[in-house]
Amino acid sequence: MSATRHATATVIATARPPRLKPFAVALHHAFICLALGASMAPLAVRAQSQAAAQDTTATLPAVTVTAATEAPGELPPAYAGGQVARGGRLGLLGNKGVMDTPFAVTNYTAQRIEDQQAVTLAEVLNSDPSVRFTGQVGGVTDSFFIRGFPINEGNLSEIAFDGVYGVSPNYHLFTEYLERVEVLKGPAALLYGMSPNSGVGGVVNVVPKRALAQDLTRFTLDYASDAQVGGAVDLSRRFGSEREWGIRFNGLHRQGPTALDNQKSRAEVAALSLDYHGERLRASLDVIEQYQWVDAPTRPFLVAAGLQVPSAPDGRRNVSQPWGWWKSNDVSTLLHAEYDVTDNVTVFADAGGTRSDVARLSDQTPTILNPAGATSSAVQNWKFQVNRSSFDTGVRSRFETGPVRHALALQANLYKDRIANANVSGTPVTSNIYAPIDRPAQDIASPQRVPKVSDSTLSGLSLADTLSVLDDRVQLTLGLRYQQVRSNNYAATGAKTSAYDESAVTPLAGIVYKPWQNVSLYANYVEGLSKGDIAPATASNAGQVFAPYKTKQQEVGVKYDSGKVMATLAAFRMTKPSGQLFGTVYAIDSEQRNQGLELTLSGQAYKGVRLLGGVTLLDGELTRTNSAATRGNRPVGVPTVMANLGTEWDLPWVPGLTLTGAVNYTGSEYVNQANTQQVPSWTTVDLGARYKTSLYGKSATFRAGLFNAFNRKYWSGVASYGTISLGAPRTFMASMSVDF
Repeated sequence: MSATRHATATVIATARPPRLKPFAVALHHAFICLALGASMAPLAVRAQSQAAAQDTTATLPAVTVTAATEAPGELPPAYAGGQVARGGRLGLLGNKGVMDTPFAVTNYTAQRIEDQQAVTLAEVLNSDPSVRFTGQVGGVTDSFFIRGFPINEGNLSEIAFDGVYGVSPNYHLFTEYLERVEVLKGPAALLYGMSPNSGVGGVVNVVPKRALAQDLTRFTLDYASDAQVGGAVDLSRRFGSEREWGIRFNGLHRQGPTALDNQKSRAEVAALSLDYHGERLRASLDVIEQYQWVDAPTRPFLVAAGLQVPSAPDGRRNVSQPWGWWKSNDVSTLLHAEYDVTDNVTVFADAGGTRSDVARLSDQTPTILNPAGATSSAVQNWKFQVNRSSFDTGVRSRFETGPVRHALALQANLYKDRIANANVSGTPVTSNIYAPIDRPAQDIASPQRVPKVSDSTLSGLSLADTLSVLDDRVQLTLGLRYQQVRSNNYAATGAKTSAYDESAVTPLAGIVYKPWQNVSLYANYVEGLSKGDIAPATASNAGQVFAPYKTKQQEVGVKYDSGKVMATLAAFRMTKPSGQLFGTVYAIDSEQRNQGLELTLSGQAYKGVRLLGGVTLLDGELTRTNSAATRGNRPVGVPTVMANLGTEWDLPWVPGLTLTGAVNYTGSEYVNQANTQQVPSWTTVDLGARYKTSLYGKSATFRAGLFNAFNRKYWSGVASYGTISLGAPRTFMASMSVDF
C-alpha cells in the first residue's frame, strides 16, 4: 500500500458553534483530527475566529481541505537520503515518529540494507555507534552489545520480529526478508515485554518485507571473497478490486568458499508474506524457513588466566578444523491481525513461534595458552532443539479529556520456550592462531537422544497512556507492566533440578517537549528485567530464589530535524544488579553502571551527499563487587569510545554513480573483571561504489564494496563472558540487481 492515504473533509465556520457536552466535544475534535491530520486542526480554529469577527450571523462558504496522513498499519516514510526512517515501532505503543519518541531510536531502511550489501543482521547493526557486534565472522550466531550491555548472546530470542519475541530464527537473520531494522537504545520491558534472554541494553525489532503498492520482480546476483556466489529473488504482487490482498516472496541460495581459510558455507532462505489491508481489518501472515551449513565454523577464543592477549593474526586465519561442520534449520511463523472497532479504537492480536534444529561436529571455544598463540579446544558432536511460541492481544484507543489527548494502549502477552541439547565428546585438539594445524578427522557419534534441559514461561500485562497537549508539543507517556517469570531446569534423566517462579512490576515515564517545530527535548525513566538467580549449592542459602533483577535507566536528550539532517544527542545512566557469592552467602549485591553521551546523525547534508553515523562516549564501572580489587573497574567488553561515520556521494558529472565510504572506531576493551587482560582499540575503513542504470529498459543497480579495505588485523567483539573474536579480513563484495 502507499505510504500515505488522502482524506478530504469539509469545514464550515459559523458565528456561534453549538455548545457540546464534553464527551461530544471529544468525539467531534477526534473526528476533525482524523479527517484533517493534527496539523490541520489550527486551520479550523482560525476559520471560526475570522467568521465571528466579520459577521456574527453569516455562514461562510464550505472550505474543502485535502490532507495527507499516514494510513493505519503503514510504515513511517523514509527520511531525507533514504537510509533511515522518520519513525518506527515502539512496542505496544505502535508506530511513532522519531521526534515524538522519548527514547533514542534509529530505524534503518531496506534501501540502506541493500546498498550496504549486508548479509545478516550483524552487518546492519555494526554501523550503529551505540551497538557493537560481539560474535565472530564465519561463526554461528549474531550477538551484540548495546550501550555496553549484552544482547542476544547465544541465540536470537532477544530480537523482536514485527514487535514480537520468540519468532526470529535462532542464530542468524538474513537481510533478504527485512524491510526495516529498528533499534531502541536502553531497556524497554514495558514496551516489548521481558527479553527472553534477559537482555537490557536495548531492543532490536526487525520488520519483514510486505507487498508493495507497485508490483515488483527483482533478481539479485552477488559475489563475495573468495568465491561465495548467491542468487536472490524478490517478488511482490497485490490483488483485489482495491488491491487489498498482497503477497511477497523472497528466496535466496548462496554457497561457496568464504574469505576464511578452509571455510565453506551454504545458505537457503524462503520467506513468504501474505497480507490483507481492508478499510477496517488488517492482517498478515509471515512464514520463513532458512537452512545453513558451514564447514570449519569459527569460534570465539578464551585467553588463559594471567596471559596478556597476544597480537591479532591475519583475519583469514581459521583455527577450526576443516572437517568440522555446523548446520541449522529454522522455521518461523507469525500471524497478526488488527481491527478498527471505531475510528479511535483498534484491537490487535499476534500468534507465532519458531522451531530450530541445530547440529554441529567441531572443536569448541579454543583457549589461547601462551604468547606464541598455541590453542587447545575440546571436540564435540552437539545437537540442539529450540522451540518458542508467543501470543499477545491488546487494544489501542485515542480519546480526549478536555484539552488533553490520550493514546491509551493495553496489552497481554505470553511467551514459552523449550530447549533441548546433548553432546558426545571426542579428543581435544591443539592448534595455533598464527599457523593453524590440521588434525586428523574424528568420527564422533551423534547423541542418541536430545533431552529437554530447560523450559520457561513469560507472561505479562502492560498499560500505557500518552497524554498530549498544546497541539502535541508536550507529550507525556506513563505506563506499568506486570511480569511473571516461570522456568525449570532438568537433568538428562528428565528429573527437575531447579524451578523458578517470581514476578515484578516495572514502570515507564517519558516526556517530549517541542519548543520549536524542529526541536524535541525528551527525558525518560524506564526499567528492564532479567531473570533472578537461584543460590548455588555451594552457598549457605542454597536454593533461595531471587526476584527478577531490575535494570534502571535515566536519560535526557535533544533531537533536531532540519528537514535534511536529523540528529539525536542523549545522556544516559543505566544500572544493572546481579547476584554473587560473598563469603558463603549468595546475595544480590553486585552492580554494573554504564553512563555516557551518545550522538547520532543521518540525512542528506547537501545535494547528493548523505551522512550516517555518530559517536558514543561510554563510562562503564563495576560499582559493587565481592572483591575490593575489582570494585571500580571497567566491565568486560565495554569500550570508552565507539564511533561510526558513513558517507555517500552522488557524482554530479556521472549520473547514477555513487561513491561510498565508512570509518568505524572502537576503543580498547577489557577481557576480565580484574582489568589485567585487554584488547587494543581498532579502526576499519570500508570503501564502495554503486551505479544505477537501465538495461534493455529494465532498472538495474550494480554495487561493489571493499570491507576492512586496509586489511587491519584486530581483535573484536569481547563478549560478556570474556571471549574474544578475530576481526574480519579484507573482503570484496559485489552484486547486481535487475527489476523485470
